[in-house]
Amino acid sequence: MRLKILAPMFTALLAFSASAHADETVAIKAGVMLLSATGQFGATVNNLGTNINTESDLNLGNSIQPTGEITISLGDSLLSFGFIPFSFSGSNTLTRNINYNGQTFVTGQTVQSELKADIFDMSYAYYLVNMDDLPSRLQIAFETSVKTINFKTSLTSAGVTTSKSSTIPIPTVGLRGRVALADFIGLTGRVGYLGYSGNSFTDFDTQVEFSPLPTLGIYAGYRFLKVKLDNNALTANTTLKGPYIGGFFRF
Repeated sequence: MRLKILAPMFTALLAFSASAHADETVAIKAGVMLLSATGQFGATVNNLGTNINTESDLNLGNSIQPTGEITISLGDSLLSFGFIPFSFSGSNTLTRNINYNGQTFVTGQTVQSELKADIFDMSYAYYLVNMDDLPSRLQIAFETSVKTINFKTSLTSAGVTTSKSSTIPIPTVGLRGRVALADFIGLTGRVGYLGYSGNSFTDFDTQVEFSPLPTLGIYAGYRFLKVKLDNNALTANTTLKGPYIGGFFRF
């Protein structure tokens, strides 16, 4: 299903790049991200429900998932599309009663849990400073973005599963920057935030790029995401953070 969604988007981006000016750059990145989750989530019925702690209540493990991004540089503008999936699971014996999606799980009951989401990130950045033709490069951009989050949580005990899901777009505004020595080695950073109607998204990303060849390279970085949702009786106030590594090519 993910491939069916991503394929037409990637095709459209590549087709657009082929019709643009010769001085643009298309970069395609693919890597693996390791995330840990802290915080709370819940699913309420008639405003009744428990805020469930990802650590003390559920003992969620880490998420190791592929991630990717396509960027297109067009003069002083930058278009990007990113994909960030995560999937956490755990099993724990409850030390308190919790109510999730209208069902009560009692103390001493063993519960298996899942916290999953796909984040689709579409953004546009405009460079306020764009010194990219010098040996030492500096770029600073104002960025707007829309993160569409497909979010799902579920609890299972004694063979019975109850789950809740929601899809919500959250816009953010922020800054994107890059400091580099030609295309050989560079440090990039990105920060964005916006909140409305009980929903918010904080995104901080920094990475080092190493490109021994003009068209090929590797990168490593660290991502910090804080997601707050209050939509369709699904609530979350969760922090996701961890390192990632991957490779890229550009043309």
